[in-house]
Amino acid sequence: MKTKVYIDGQSGTTGLQIYDRLGKRDDIDLLLIDRDKRHDTKERKKFINAADIVFLCLPDAEAVKACDLIGNDRVKVIDASTAHRVAPGWTYGFPELSHEQREAVRTAKRLANPGCHATGMIAITAPLVKAGILPCDYPVAVYSLTGYSGGGKKMIADYEDTDRPNGLKAGNEDRLSSPGIYGLGLDHKHLPEMKAYSGLDHDPLFLPVVDDYYKGMASTVLLEGSLLNVPHDVNDNGDALLNMITDVYKEHYKDQYFVRVVGTDFSEKTLYANTLAGTNFLDIYVYGSKGRLGVTAIFDNLGKGASGAAVQNMNIMMGIDEKVSLI
Repeated sequence: MKTKVYIDGQSGTTGLQIYDRLGKRDDIDLLLIDRDKRHDTKERKKFINAADIVFLCLPDAEAVKACDLIGNDRVKVIDASTAHRVAPGWTYGFPELSHEQREAVRTAKRLANPGCHATGMIAITAPLVKAGILPCDYPVAVYSLTGYSGGGKKMIADYEDTDRPNGLKAGNEDRLSSPGIYGLGLDHKHLPEMKAYSGLDHDPLFLPVVDDYYKGMASTVLLEGSLLNVPHDVNDNGDALLNMITDVYKEHYKDQYFVRVVGTDFSEKTLYANTLAGTNFLDIYVYGSKGRLGVTAIFDNLGKGASGAAVQNMNIMMGIDEKVSLI
């Protein structure tokens, strides 16, 4: 029997990406609500309760309300919003976090899909905290660059407007053609999940940046070797420190398909945030010298950072190959 799947909020960026990934599968019965009834609560409730798995691609408050519509105990939910990422009773959808987390995803009935920026930060920090190398009280700072598709329909429209809207120009220069640093209050909505699943004692310092390309993400954490729990002789030897950190990642992610450890094994002098656009992979790069360490996670903000991760989690929950429709 085919698994019945309903996407509540299909017209948004993440919903459309999920639909595109699932549309050609023959093991799924994709339930499609009439376009003019997408905001009809009674009709949505009918579709939600008819499904085996429901994707919520909605604003936070609407995602909470959608859960209140569920009256069928069989229904499993994958929420792409921020609403339930640290909520009791919900499983965090990052199966690469640990073997236990993968098992929790497999058996979940309520699953919260990770945030895009949080995915990169947690992928970098959690293995180091778990290995005892990164102290739980380390003042972690994260710099994360994303394509404009992560900002939703309005931001996409602004960036793709050939005339670029009034008010977005400074002199004769188009401001949207340069990186935009935002979240200047340093109180981003991804902070609770970053702290909860990295193993840190407090929120990291996090600065997001959006730039004039469609999709792709590069999340970076810079670390001072002398503040890490590593032997002095390792910290004094730049290559030894980089190799030790790379080995930690290789051990942690050795059984994972979608998270790949490049480590120090690359010759490029520049890392590009859109390298993995259109894929569900996340690559980890390790670099630095003289006791200074940088780690960058490169992935697609709409792939492993959103819809791709959601589909991967669905596959695991269905008990099938996690790679289906993702490669």
